[in-house]
Amino acid sequence: MLQSPVIRFLLKALVFFGVWYLLYELWILPDGRLDEWVSLNIVGISAGILETVGYKTYTINRIVGIMGDSGVEVVDRCNGIGALGLFLAFIFSYPGDWKNKLSFSVLGMGVIYLTNLFRITFLTAARVEWPDRFGALHNYTTTPVFYIVIFALWMLWVKTQNE
Repeated sequence: MLQSPVIRFLLKALVFFGVWYLLYELWILPDGRLDEWVSLNIVGISAGILETVGYKTYTINRIVGIMGDSGVEVVDRCNGIGALGLFLAFIFSYPGDWKNKLSFSVLGMGVIYLTNLFRITFLTAARVEWPDRFGALHNYTTTPVFYIVIFALWMLWVKTQNE
């Protein structure tokens, strides 16, 4: 059974993700510095993007908003750090050269960061433009898109390794 490449991949990914989950939950998240830095970065850049397209924005700590609205708070579980473990588990569990894995991981983390940045920017505008649809957009649209991007990156990695 362990000779199956699919089973080996799944076991490696499960172990890698488990280690990442424990590392994140027991050390990174309680420490808070990385989550705070990423969240504040996303808030600042989201406000800049929204200003560029004509909205008057404000930021208060981890909240980015459009004037007249309560805004969107970028909490720890919404800044993308936790999801990086899933992406990295897929990449590092699949066969391939370590140098390529490292470079693709950096590229993928950038894409995931940008996806989340645009997700937060979109949600901030959606609170003003479609306030009655904000909950559905947050829960059923933007979050799945975020994970589809992670899956697409992994598929790209698999394709490059099988050429």
